[in-house]
Amino acid sequence: MRKCNLAVDIGASNGRVFAGYVKDEHMHLKQIHRFDNQMIKKGNHFCWNIDELFKGIKDGIKKCNSAGLQPESIGIDTWAVDFVLLNENDELLTDAVSYRDSRTDGVMEEVFQSISKEEIYSRTGIQFQKFNTLYQLYSLKKNNPEILASARSFLMIPDYFNYLLTGKKVNEYTNATSTQLVNAHTKQWDQHLIESLDFNESMFQEIKPPMYEVGNLRGELVSEFGFDMKVFLPATHDTGSAVVSVPELDDTIYISSGTWSLIGTENDNPNCDEDALKYNFTNEGGLDYRFRFLKNIMGLWMIQEVKRNYNDQYSFEELMKLAKTTEEFSSQVNVNDDRFLKPESMIEEVQNYCLENKLPLPQTPGEISRCIFNSLAFSYGQAIDQIEEISGKTFKQINIIGGGSQNELINQLITNTTNKPVYSGPIEATAIGNIASQLIALGKCRNVGEARTMIKNSFDITTYTPSNINE
Repeated sequence: MRKCNLAVDIGASNGRVFAGYVKDEHMHLKQIHRFDNQMIKKGNHFCWNIDELFKGIKDGIKKCNSAGLQPESIGIDTWAVDFVLLNENDELLTDAVSYRDSRTDGVMEEVFQSISKEEIYSRTGIQFQKFNTLYQLYSLKKNNPEILASARSFLMIPDYFNYLLTGKKVNEYTNATSTQLVNAHTKQWDQHLIESLDFNESMFQEIKPPMYEVGNLRGELVSEFGFDMKVFLPATHDTGSAVVSVPELDDTIYISSGTWSLIGTENDNPNCDEDALKYNFTNEGGLDYRFRFLKNIMGLWMIQEVKRNYNDQYSFEELMKLAKTTEEFSSQVNVNDDRFLKPESMIEEVQNYCLENKLPLPQTPGEISRCIFNSLAFSYGQAIDQIEEISGKTFKQINIIGGGSQNELINQLITNTTNKPVYSGPIEATAIGNIASQLIALGKCRNVGEARTMIKNSFDITTYTPSNINE
Protein backbone atom coordinates (compact mmCIF):
# COMPACT_ATOMS: atom_id res chain seq x y z
CA MET A 1 0.00 0.00 0.00
CA ARG A 2 1.35 3.42 -0.98
CA LYS A 3 1.00 6.15 1.64
CA CYS A 4 -0.64 9.28 0.28
CA ASN A 5 -2.61 12.41 1.09
CA LEU A 6 -6.08 13.03 -0.32
CA ALA A 7 -7.28 16.30 -1.82
CA VAL A 8 -11.00 16.77 -2.39
CA ASP A 9 -11.55 19.59 -4.87
CA ILE A 10 -15.18 20.51 -5.60
CA GLY A 11 -16.01 23.07 -8.25
CA ALA A 12 -19.18 24.37 -9.86
CA SER A 13 -19.69 21.38 -12.16
CA ASN A 14 -17.87 18.45 -10.53
CA GLY A 15 -15.91 17.20 -7.59
CA ARG A 16 -12.73 15.14 -7.69
CA VAL A 17 -10.69 13.18 -5.20
CA PHE A 18 -6.93 13.14 -5.81
CA ALA A 19 -4.17 11.16 -4.16
CA GLY A 20 -0.86 12.95 -3.83
CA TYR A 21 2.52 11.71 -2.65
CA VAL A 22 6.17 12.76 -2.80
CA LYS A 23 8.84 10.62 -4.41
CA ASP A 24 12.39 11.71 -5.23
CA GLU A 25 11.53 15.27 -4.13
CA HIS A 26 8.76 15.48 -6.75
CA MET A 27 5.05 15.65 -6.09
CA HIS A 28 2.90 13.10 -7.90
CA LEU A 29 -0.85 13.44 -8.34
CA LYS A 30 -3.44 10.85 -9.33
CA GLN A 31 -7.19 11.34 -9.74
CA ILE A 32 -9.00 8.44 -8.10
CA HIS A 33 -12.63 9.56 -8.26
CA ARG A 34 -14.85 12.10 -10.00
CA PHE A 35 -18.48 13.00 -9.31
CA ASP A 36 -20.99 15.52 -10.62
CA ASN A 37 -22.02 18.75 -8.95
CA GLN A 38 -25.17 20.35 -10.28
CA MET A 39 -27.43 23.01 -8.84
CA ILE A 40 -30.95 21.78 -8.09
CA LYS A 41 -34.15 23.76 -7.61
CA LYS A 42 -35.53 23.38 -4.09
CA GLY A 43 -38.63 25.45 -3.51
CA ASN A 44 -37.84 28.91 -4.87
CA HIS A 45 -34.06 28.61 -4.70
CA PHE A 46 -31.16 27.11 -6.62
CA CYS A 47 -29.19 24.94 -4.21
CA TRP A 48 -26.22 22.60 -4.07
CA ASN A 49 -26.99 18.96 -3.37
CA ILE A 50 -24.68 18.61 -0.38
CA ASP A 51 -25.88 15.11 0.48
CA GLU A 52 -24.80 13.87 -2.95
CA LEU A 53 -21.54 15.81 -2.71
CA PHE A 54 -20.69 14.18 0.62
CA LYS A 55 -21.55 10.78 -0.87
CA GLY A 56 -19.10 11.59 -3.70
CA ILE A 57 -16.41 12.40 -1.14
CA LYS A 58 -17.00 9.13 0.70
CA ASP A 59 -17.05 7.12 -2.53
CA GLY A 60 -13.66 8.59 -3.42
CA ILE A 61 -12.22 7.70 -0.02
CA LYS A 62 -13.51 4.14 -0.34
CA LYS A 63 -11.71 3.69 -3.66
CA CYS A 64 -8.35 4.04 -1.90
CA ASN A 65 -8.33 0.41 -0.79
CA SER A 66 -8.83 -0.98 -4.30
CA ALA A 67 -6.27 1.51 -5.64
CA GLY A 68 -3.63 0.28 -3.20
CA LEU A 69 -3.52 3.59 -1.35
CA GLN A 70 -3.15 4.27 2.35
CA PRO A 71 -4.22 7.87 3.08
CA GLU A 72 -2.56 9.65 5.99
CA SER A 73 -4.70 12.75 5.70
CA ILE A 74 -7.39 14.53 3.73
CA GLY A 75 -8.17 18.17 2.91
CA ILE A 76 -11.30 19.61 1.29
CA ASP A 77 -11.62 22.76 -0.81
CA THR A 78 -14.64 24.22 -2.62
CA TRP A 79 -15.86 27.51 -4.01
CA ALA A 80 -16.42 30.41 -1.60
CA VAL A 81 -19.30 32.41 0.01
CA ASP A 82 -21.96 29.66 0.33
CA PHE A 83 -22.92 28.13 3.68
CA VAL A 84 -25.38 26.14 5.78
CA LEU A 85 -26.83 26.86 9.22
CA LEU A 86 -27.34 24.22 11.93
CA ASN A 87 -29.71 24.33 14.89
CA GLU A 88 -28.97 23.43 18.51
CA ASN A 89 -29.28 19.73 17.63
CA ASP A 90 -26.80 20.10 14.74
CA GLU A 91 -29.59 19.62 12.20
CA LEU A 92 -29.66 21.59 8.97
CA LEU A 93 -31.80 24.72 9.18
CA THR A 94 -31.07 25.77 5.61
CA ASP A 95 -30.34 24.29 2.24
CA ALA A 96 -26.97 25.11 0.69
CA VAL A 97 -28.37 27.92 -1.46
CA SER A 98 -26.12 28.79 -4.40
CA TYR A 99 -24.53 32.18 -4.87
CA ARG A 100 -26.13 32.17 -8.35
CA ASP A 101 -29.58 32.27 -6.77
CA SER A 102 -31.54 35.53 -7.13
CA ARG A 103 -32.27 35.97 -3.39
CA THR A 104 -29.57 38.63 -3.08
CA ASP A 105 -30.84 40.84 -5.93
CA GLY A 106 -30.91 44.41 -4.62
CA VAL A 107 -29.77 43.38 -1.13
CA MET A 108 -26.32 44.95 -1.32
CA GLU A 109 -27.85 48.38 -1.90
CA GLU A 110 -30.13 47.90 1.14
CA VAL A 111 -27.13 47.10 3.34
CA PHE A 112 -25.41 50.30 2.22
CA GLN A 113 -28.27 52.25 3.80
CA SER A 114 -27.13 50.94 7.19
CA ILE A 115 -23.37 50.74 6.67
CA SER A 116 -21.50 52.61 3.98
CA LYS A 117 -19.66 50.85 1.22
CA GLU A 118 -16.49 52.67 2.27
CA GLU A 119 -16.69 51.45 5.87
CA ILE A 120 -17.31 47.82 4.86
CA TYR A 121 -14.33 47.94 2.52
CA SER A 122 -11.99 49.64 5.00
CA ARG A 123 -12.76 46.93 7.54
CA THR A 124 -12.78 43.83 5.33
CA GLY A 125 -10.97 44.73 2.09
CA ILE A 126 -13.35 42.41 0.23
CA GLN A 127 -14.74 43.24 -3.20
CA PHE A 128 -18.42 43.96 -3.65
CA GLN A 129 -20.29 41.10 -5.26
CA LYS A 130 -24.04 40.87 -4.77
CA PHE A 131 -23.73 37.22 -3.74
CA ASN A 132 -21.22 37.70 -0.92
CA THR A 133 -22.18 35.83 2.26
CA LEU A 134 -22.94 39.10 4.02
CA TYR A 135 -25.79 39.79 1.57
CA GLN A 136 -26.99 36.18 1.62
CA LEU A 137 -27.30 36.37 5.41
CA TYR A 138 -29.00 39.77 5.22
CA SER A 139 -31.53 38.36 2.76
CA LEU A 140 -32.18 35.46 5.15
CA LYS A 141 -32.60 37.85 8.08
CA LYS A 142 -35.04 39.95 6.08
CA ASN A 143 -37.14 37.10 4.69
CA ASN A 144 -36.70 34.32 7.27
CA PRO A 145 -35.61 35.98 10.53
CA GLU A 146 -36.75 32.98 12.59
CA ILE A 147 -34.17 30.78 10.85
CA LEU A 148 -31.30 33.12 11.62
CA ALA A 149 -32.49 33.46 15.21
CA SER A 150 -32.47 29.66 15.62
CA ALA A 151 -29.03 29.17 14.10
CA ARG A 152 -26.32 27.86 16.41
CA SER A 153 -23.67 27.03 13.83
CA PHE A 154 -22.60 28.85 10.67
CA LEU A 155 -20.53 26.55 8.47
CA MET A 156 -19.28 27.23 4.98
CA ILE A 157 -19.52 24.32 2.57
CA PRO A 158 -16.07 22.76 3.24
CA ASP A 159 -16.50 23.49 6.97
CA TYR A 160 -19.71 21.43 6.89
CA PHE A 161 -18.01 18.52 5.14
CA ASN A 162 -15.19 18.65 7.72
CA TYR A 163 -17.84 18.53 10.44
CA LEU A 164 -19.45 15.47 8.81
CA LEU A 165 -16.03 13.78 8.72
CA THR A 166 -14.87 14.64 12.23
CA GLY A 167 -17.79 15.93 14.30
CA LYS A 168 -15.82 19.14 14.92
CA LYS A 169 -16.83 22.64 13.84
CA VAL A 170 -14.44 25.36 12.76
CA ASN A 171 -14.52 28.15 10.18
CA GLU A 172 -11.44 28.05 7.95
CA TYR A 173 -9.72 31.41 7.46
CA THR A 174 -9.33 31.73 3.68
CA ASN A 175 -12.96 30.89 2.98
CA ALA A 176 -14.20 32.95 5.92
CA THR A 177 -12.61 36.07 4.44
CA SER A 178 -14.84 35.71 1.37
CA THR A 179 -17.91 36.33 3.55
CA GLN A 180 -17.06 40.06 3.79
CA LEU A 181 -17.48 39.68 7.55
CA VAL A 182 -13.84 39.10 8.56
CA ASN A 183 -11.70 42.06 9.54
CA ALA A 184 -8.70 42.17 7.21
CA HIS A 185 -6.49 43.64 9.93
CA THR A 186 -7.39 41.47 12.95
CA LYS A 187 -8.12 38.38 10.79
CA GLN A 188 -11.09 37.60 13.04
CA TRP A 189 -14.85 38.00 12.67
CA ASP A 190 -15.65 41.71 12.56
CA GLN A 191 -17.88 42.15 15.59
CA HIS A 192 -18.85 45.68 14.62
CA LEU A 193 -20.25 44.57 11.25
CA ILE A 194 -21.97 41.51 12.73
CA GLU A 195 -23.62 43.55 15.48
CA SER A 196 -24.55 46.40 13.13
CA LEU A 197 -26.32 43.97 10.81
CA ASP A 198 -27.96 42.20 13.78
CA PHE A 199 -26.68 38.78 12.82
CA ASN A 200 -26.64 35.97 15.35
CA GLU A 201 -23.12 36.46 16.67
CA SER A 202 -22.96 33.14 18.51
CA MET A 203 -23.36 31.03 15.34
CA PHE A 204 -19.93 31.93 13.97
CA GLN A 205 -17.21 29.42 14.82
CA GLU A 206 -13.60 30.00 15.78
CA ILE A 207 -11.52 30.88 12.72
CA LYS A 208 -8.65 28.47 12.10
CA PRO A 209 -5.85 28.91 9.53
CA PRO A 210 -4.76 26.49 6.79
CA MET A 211 -2.61 23.61 8.05
CA TYR A 212 -4.77 23.33 11.19
CA GLU A 213 -5.57 19.75 12.19
CA VAL A 214 -9.34 19.47 12.61
CA GLY A 215 -9.17 15.92 13.95
CA ASN A 216 -9.51 12.27 13.03
CA LEU A 217 -12.49 10.62 11.36
CA ARG A 218 -15.67 9.82 13.27
CA GLY A 219 -15.68 6.26 14.55
CA GLU A 220 -18.50 5.16 12.25
CA LEU A 221 -16.56 6.42 9.22
CA VAL A 222 -13.42 4.55 10.31
CA SER A 223 -15.56 1.39 10.32
CA GLU A 224 -17.07 2.26 6.94
CA PHE A 225 -13.74 3.02 5.23
CA GLY A 226 -11.62 0.46 7.01
CA PHE A 227 -8.99 3.03 8.07
CA ASP A 228 -8.55 6.30 9.94
CA MET A 229 -6.77 9.47 8.83
CA LYS A 230 -6.24 13.05 9.89
CA VAL A 231 -8.43 15.85 8.52
CA PHE A 232 -6.44 19.03 7.85
CA LEU A 233 -7.51 22.42 6.64
CA PRO A 234 -5.95 23.38 3.33
CA ALA A 235 -6.93 26.77 2.02
CA THR A 236 -10.55 25.59 1.78
CA HIS A 237 -11.33 28.38 -0.67
CA ASP A 238 -10.24 26.72 -3.91
CA THR A 239 -8.51 29.84 -5.21
CA GLY A 240 -6.45 29.99 -2.02
CA SER A 241 -5.23 26.46 -2.65
CA ALA A 242 -4.67 27.10 -6.36
CA VAL A 243 -2.41 30.10 -5.78
CA VAL A 244 -0.07 27.94 -3.68
CA SER A 245 0.79 26.27 -7.01
CA VAL A 246 2.05 29.45 -8.69
CA PRO A 247 5.81 28.71 -8.93
CA GLU A 248 7.04 32.30 -8.64
CA LEU A 249 5.07 35.31 -7.44
CA ASP A 250 7.50 38.21 -7.04
CA ASP A 251 7.11 39.57 -10.58
CA THR A 252 4.09 37.54 -11.58
CA ILE A 253 0.39 38.21 -11.98
CA TYR A 254 -1.58 34.99 -11.64
CA ILE A 255 -4.87 34.03 -13.25
CA SER A 256 -6.67 31.15 -11.59
CA SER A 257 -8.76 30.11 -14.55
CA GLY A 258 -11.86 27.98 -14.23
CA THR A 259 -15.56 28.69 -13.81
CA TRP A 260 -14.40 32.04 -12.45
CA SER A 261 -11.21 33.85 -13.36
CA LEU A 262 -9.33 35.27 -10.39
CA ILE A 263 -6.57 37.64 -11.42
CA GLY A 264 -4.14 39.24 -9.03
CA THR A 265 -0.99 39.20 -6.93
CA GLU A 266 0.03 38.07 -3.45
CA ASN A 267 0.71 40.71 -0.78
CA ASP A 268 1.98 40.71 2.80
CA ASN A 269 -0.70 43.20 3.88
CA PRO A 270 -4.23 44.13 2.76
CA ASN A 271 -4.67 47.06 0.41
CA CYS A 272 -7.92 48.84 1.29
CA ASP A 273 -7.14 52.23 -0.27
CA GLU A 274 -9.39 54.34 -2.49
CA ASP A 275 -8.02 53.03 -5.79
CA ALA A 276 -8.48 49.41 -4.70
CA LEU A 277 -12.08 50.23 -3.77
CA LYS A 278 -12.64 52.17 -6.99
CA TYR A 279 -11.59 49.18 -9.11
CA ASN A 280 -13.35 46.70 -6.75
CA PHE A 281 -10.34 44.58 -5.88
CA THR A 282 -10.47 42.09 -3.05
CA ASN A 283 -8.03 41.11 -0.30
CA GLU A 284 -8.74 37.44 0.34
CA GLY A 285 -6.86 35.63 3.04
CA GLY A 286 -4.19 33.14 2.05
CA LEU A 287 -1.63 30.80 3.59
CA ASP A 288 0.59 32.29 6.30
CA TYR A 289 -1.90 35.19 6.52
CA ARG A 290 -0.77 36.59 3.19
CA PHE A 291 -3.37 38.27 1.00
CA ARG A 292 -4.56 37.50 -2.48
CA PHE A 293 -5.10 40.94 -3.96
CA LEU A 294 -7.26 40.12 -6.93
CA LYS A 295 -10.26 40.83 -9.10
CA ASN A 296 -13.07 38.36 -9.72
CA ILE A 297 -13.95 38.04 -13.43
CA MET A 298 -16.84 35.96 -14.77
CA GLY A 299 -14.52 33.38 -16.36
CA LEU A 300 -15.14 30.20 -18.30
CA TRP A 301 -18.61 29.83 -16.81
CA MET A 302 -19.72 31.65 -19.95
CA ILE A 303 -18.27 29.06 -22.32
CA GLN A 304 -19.48 26.24 -20.05
CA GLU A 305 -23.01 27.59 -20.46
CA VAL A 306 -22.59 27.95 -24.23
CA LYS A 307 -21.55 24.30 -24.37
CA ARG A 308 -24.66 23.39 -22.38
CA ASN A 309 -26.88 25.59 -24.58
CA TYR A 310 -25.65 23.64 -27.62
CA ASN A 311 -26.70 20.44 -25.80
CA ASP A 312 -23.04 19.42 -25.37
CA GLN A 313 -22.67 18.63 -29.06
CA TYR A 314 -19.31 20.47 -29.01
CA SER A 315 -16.44 19.79 -26.63
CA PHE A 316 -14.53 22.70 -25.08
CA GLU A 317 -11.65 21.95 -27.42
CA GLU A 318 -13.98 22.02 -30.44
CA LEU A 319 -15.44 25.37 -29.39
CA MET A 320 -11.90 26.72 -29.02
CA LYS A 321 -10.96 25.48 -32.50
CA LEU A 322 -14.12 26.96 -34.03
CA ALA A 323 -13.35 30.28 -32.33
CA LYS A 324 -9.83 30.17 -33.72
CA THR A 325 -11.21 30.13 -37.29
CA THR A 326 -13.15 33.37 -36.71
CA GLU A 327 -10.21 35.67 -36.05
CA GLU A 328 -11.88 38.58 -37.84
CA PHE A 329 -14.83 38.58 -35.45
CA SER A 330 -14.15 41.36 -32.93
CA SER A 331 -17.30 41.97 -30.84
CA GLN A 332 -16.77 42.11 -27.08
CA VAL A 333 -19.17 42.07 -24.14
CA ASN A 334 -18.69 43.21 -20.56
CA VAL A 335 -18.12 39.82 -18.95
CA ASN A 336 -18.66 41.29 -15.46
CA ASP A 337 -22.23 42.38 -16.20
CA ASP A 338 -24.63 40.63 -13.79
CA ARG A 339 -26.73 39.57 -16.78
CA PHE A 340 -24.19 36.80 -17.40
CA LEU A 341 -24.34 35.43 -13.84
CA LYS A 342 -27.16 32.95 -14.53
CA PRO A 343 -29.10 33.74 -17.71
CA GLU A 344 -31.72 31.44 -19.20
CA SER A 345 -29.52 31.19 -22.30
CA MET A 346 -25.93 32.42 -22.38
CA ILE A 347 -25.98 32.44 -26.20
CA GLU A 348 -29.04 34.70 -26.30
CA GLU A 349 -27.67 36.93 -23.54
CA VAL A 350 -24.41 37.48 -25.45
CA GLN A 351 -26.37 38.19 -28.63
CA ASN A 352 -28.74 40.57 -26.84
CA TYR A 353 -25.79 42.48 -25.37
CA CYS A 354 -24.35 42.89 -28.87
CA LEU A 355 -27.69 44.03 -30.30
CA GLU A 356 -28.23 46.56 -27.51
CA ASN A 357 -24.74 47.98 -28.01
CA LYS A 358 -24.91 47.93 -31.82
CA LEU A 359 -22.06 45.42 -32.16
CA PRO A 360 -21.68 42.81 -34.92
CA LEU A 361 -23.96 39.92 -33.96
CA PRO A 362 -22.25 36.58 -33.22
CA GLN A 363 -24.32 33.78 -34.70
CA THR A 364 -22.26 30.64 -35.23
CA PRO A 365 -20.78 28.56 -32.38
CA GLY A 366 -17.33 29.83 -33.42
CA GLU A 367 -18.40 33.48 -33.34
CA ILE A 368 -20.16 33.11 -29.97
CA SER A 369 -17.06 31.46 -28.52
CA ARG A 370 -14.70 33.98 -30.09
CA CYS A 371 -16.76 36.84 -28.68
CA ILE A 372 -16.46 35.38 -25.18
CA PHE A 373 -12.73 34.67 -25.47
CA ASN A 374 -12.05 38.15 -26.88
CA SER A 375 -14.05 39.65 -24.02
CA LEU A 376 -12.27 37.66 -21.33
CA ALA A 377 -8.82 38.52 -22.69
CA PHE A 378 -9.73 42.22 -22.81
CA SER A 379 -11.07 42.07 -19.25
CA TYR A 380 -7.86 40.37 -18.04
CA GLY A 381 -5.74 43.04 -19.71
CA GLN A 382 -7.83 45.78 -18.10
CA ALA A 383 -7.45 44.20 -14.66
CA ILE A 384 -3.67 43.89 -15.10
CA ASP A 385 -3.46 47.59 -15.98
CA GLN A 386 -5.39 48.38 -12.81
CA ILE A 387 -3.12 46.18 -10.66
CA GLU A 388 -0.04 47.92 -12.01
CA GLU A 389 -1.64 51.34 -11.47
CA ILE A 390 -2.59 50.56 -7.86
CA SER A 391 0.73 48.91 -6.97
CA GLY A 392 2.94 51.30 -8.93
CA LYS A 393 4.77 48.22 -10.17
CA THR A 394 5.20 46.67 -13.61
CA PHE A 395 4.88 42.89 -13.58
CA LYS A 396 7.04 40.89 -15.97
CA GLN A 397 4.85 37.86 -16.60
CA ILE A 398 1.50 36.13 -16.19
CA ASN A 399 0.98 32.61 -14.82
CA ILE A 400 -2.32 30.94 -15.67
CA ILE A 401 -3.23 28.02 -13.43
CA GLY A 402 -6.19 25.66 -13.26
CA GLY A 403 -8.29 23.90 -15.87
CA GLY A 404 -8.65 27.01 -18.02
CA SER A 405 -4.89 27.06 -18.54
CA GLN A 406 -5.42 24.36 -21.19
CA ASN A 407 -7.19 26.81 -23.53
CA GLU A 408 -4.48 27.64 -26.04
CA LEU A 409 -6.48 30.35 -27.80
CA ILE A 410 -7.23 32.41 -24.74
CA ASN A 411 -3.64 32.00 -23.50
CA GLN A 412 -2.42 33.46 -26.79
CA LEU A 413 -5.03 36.23 -26.73
CA ILE A 414 -3.86 37.20 -23.23
CA THR A 415 -0.17 37.39 -24.16
CA ASN A 416 -1.04 39.36 -27.30
CA THR A 417 -3.30 41.74 -25.34
CA THR A 418 -0.83 42.38 -22.51
CA ASN A 419 2.46 41.96 -24.39
CA LYS A 420 3.71 39.86 -21.48
CA PRO A 421 4.84 36.23 -21.59
CA VAL A 422 2.22 33.81 -20.30
CA TYR A 423 3.14 30.65 -18.40
CA SER A 424 0.40 28.04 -18.44
CA GLY A 425 0.11 25.45 -15.67
CA PRO A 426 -0.07 23.53 -13.53
CA ILE A 427 -3.52 22.39 -14.62
CA GLU A 428 -4.58 20.75 -11.33
CA ALA A 429 -3.35 23.72 -9.33
CA THR A 430 -6.05 23.57 -6.65
CA ALA A 431 -5.53 19.91 -5.77
CA ILE A 432 -1.76 20.42 -5.82
CA GLY A 433 -2.00 23.38 -3.43
CA ASN A 434 -4.37 21.42 -1.21
CA ILE A 435 -1.86 18.54 -0.98
CA ALA A 436 0.98 21.01 -0.35
CA SER A 437 -0.82 22.40 2.72
CA GLN A 438 -1.15 18.92 4.15
CA LEU A 439 2.53 18.16 3.51
CA ILE A 440 3.51 21.32 5.40
CA ALA A 441 1.15 20.42 8.25
CA LEU A 442 2.70 16.95 8.47
CA GLY A 443 6.24 18.35 8.48
CA LYS A 444 7.10 16.85 5.08
CA CYS A 445 7.59 20.32 3.60
CA ARG A 446 9.13 23.12 5.63
CA ASN A 447 7.10 26.02 4.28
CA VAL A 448 5.16 27.42 1.33
CA GLY A 449 8.34 28.50 -0.45
CA GLU A 450 9.76 24.99 -0.38
CA ALA A 451 6.42 23.60 -1.53
CA ARG A 452 6.35 26.01 -4.49
CA THR A 453 9.84 24.95 -5.53
CA MET A 454 8.81 21.30 -5.45
CA ILE A 455 5.66 22.07 -7.47
CA LYS A 456 7.68 23.98 -10.06
CA ASN A 457 9.97 20.98 -10.51
CA SER A 458 7.11 18.46 -10.61
CA PHE A 459 4.63 19.73 -13.20
CA ASP A 460 4.82 20.91 -16.80
CA ILE A 461 4.56 24.61 -17.64
CA THR A 462 3.92 25.87 -21.20
CA THR A 463 5.16 29.28 -22.38
CA TYR A 464 3.26 31.66 -24.70
CA THR A 465 4.70 34.83 -26.23
CA PRO A 466 3.01 37.45 -28.43
CA SER A 467 2.51 36.17 -31.97
CA ASN A 468 -0.03 35.55 -34.68
CA ILE A 469 -2.72 33.40 -33.10
CA ASN A 470 -3.09 31.26 -36.22
CA GLU A 471 0.58 30.45 -36.54
